Amino acid sequence: MDGASNGGMLYHEVQESKLCAVHCVNTVLQGPFFSEVDLAALASDLDSKERQVMLQGGATTAAASSPGGFLSEDSHNVSLGGDFSIQEKASSVLQKALEVWDLQVISVDSPVAEPAQIDPELENAFICHLHDHWFCIRKVNGEWYNFDSLYAAPQHFSKFYLSAYLDSLKGSGWSIFLVRGNFPKECPISSSESSNGYGQWLSPEDAERITKSCNSVQASPQRVNWGEQHSDQPLSLLSEMEDEDLKAAIAASLMDSSLATAKVEGSTTESEDQDNTEKSA
Repeated sequence: MDGASNGGMLYHEVQESKLCAVHCVNTVLQGPFFSEVDLAALASDLDSKERQVMLQGGATTAAASSPGGFLSEDSHNVSLGGDFSIQEKASSVLQKALEVWDLQVISVDSPVAEPAQIDPELENAFICHLHDHWFCIRKVNGEWYNFDSLYAAPQHFSKFYLSAYLDSLKGSGWSIFLVRGNFPKECPISSSESSNGYGQWLSPEDAERITKSCNSVQASPQRVNWGEQHSDQPLSLLSEMEDEDLKAAIAASLMDSSLATAKVEGSTTESEDQDNTEKSA
């Protein structure tokens, strides 16, 4: 990915209802390319194809004997609340949306993803999934950012922290996917005026300023308050671990100082006692 895309700006979407799949796709593509209506259309198309396959393969006896059978079942890929069910299979809504842009979604546990397990810096984007939440970690203009829609702005990652963060996600039960292919080079920023309404363009400096501002207000990172099940994001856990390590280091330093002071005071006392003894003699 040569040159600064989108004039060096970052595209971020803040959580709206349960549309994290929409936010995830758009931040991978770095632009307001899809709306919930677009993904709903893809989901409906997938449902239609799945049912057609079931018809061709033959339904179960119970389904075939009932009026409409399995065809009357609710959509497997999208709910009325906009919560897209994106399964770990090639026909998923999210994967289909990215396939439009000639992008592939690959599990990091796949043999072809082995280089990414060793050095994730070699990749351009990761998609992370746990329960009903999806977000992307993306390299933009040579720098890594966490575009989790539960945060007010994208968070910059160092190359070292990227690897540690992905490892912490996997250790916490998250599914990680690579995104490979020809990413869109540009998305006219003017298009955001007619976008989905929850996207924003930020300079890296603005993103850093928002992040610092939110972190100064609350102890945990600037997570938008949506769903208690996502409040234990490993990023805050790592921050807490770093804080504990810092406290431990400070405590150890203070203890060493106290011991050193005690030794000095002890030596001084011994010296004074010895002088007093000599004077008495």
